[in-house]
Amino acid sequence: MVGILLNPGGSAAGPVVNLPAPSLKGRVSVEEALQARRTVRRFAHRALSLTQLSQLLWAADGVTDPRRGYRSAPSAGALYPLDLYVAVGERSVADLPPGVYHYLPDRQGLELITKGDIRKELARAALYQSWMAEAPIMVVITAEYARCTQKYGQRGLLYTHIEVGHVGQNLFLQAEALSLGAGIVGAFENQAVSQIMGLPPAQEPLLIMPIGYKH
Repeated sequence: MVGILLNPGGSAAGPVVNLPAPSLKGRVSVEEALQARRTVRRFAHRALSLTQLSQLLWAADGVTDPRRGYRSAPSAGALYPLDLYVAVGERSVADLPPGVYHYLPDRQGLELITKGDIRKELARAALYQSWMAEAPIMVVITAEYARCTQKYGQRGLLYTHIEVGHVGQNLFLQAEALSLGAGIVGAFENQAVSQIMGLPPAQEPLLIMPIGYKH
């Protein structure tokens, strides 16, 4: 059973879920994952485990060098302007209630943002792409541009967009290595997604990636 701890510091944010430690060795090679990777738009009605979710998020943008704070995806100046949020459906991840969660890479945890299954709402905000709502989870990648532009100026916008591509590919490959499939969506109403997810005003949604077992 997952351990749930109250957010330190007594902030208004929701509880924090401690995720299982990620594995550093799998059964599928990088070459095999690259060969097999495809964009998936049909998902089976089958829940993920908390271990699978943890592995996906760590592979996407988790900490790989705790001493220096480096992550799995390269970032200009190691500034890391991206945040990952997960929309979890009803009975979609074992031992995890439905809701919107913010990934905390420094502690390999999830912070509850809002309760409830919002997958259908996200699909409507993504120009009514109903297939998205079949996936047990949707990973929403956001950017806080100021983290990068404060050092690199307008060039920081480009660097941030390059970084989201790295994170997305990490998710694709890890999903494939776990015998899962991932889709990728860039067509959506930004403001609607932000409101549905309860995102901070400074963060802009860039990608939505539905993930689950392939149908």
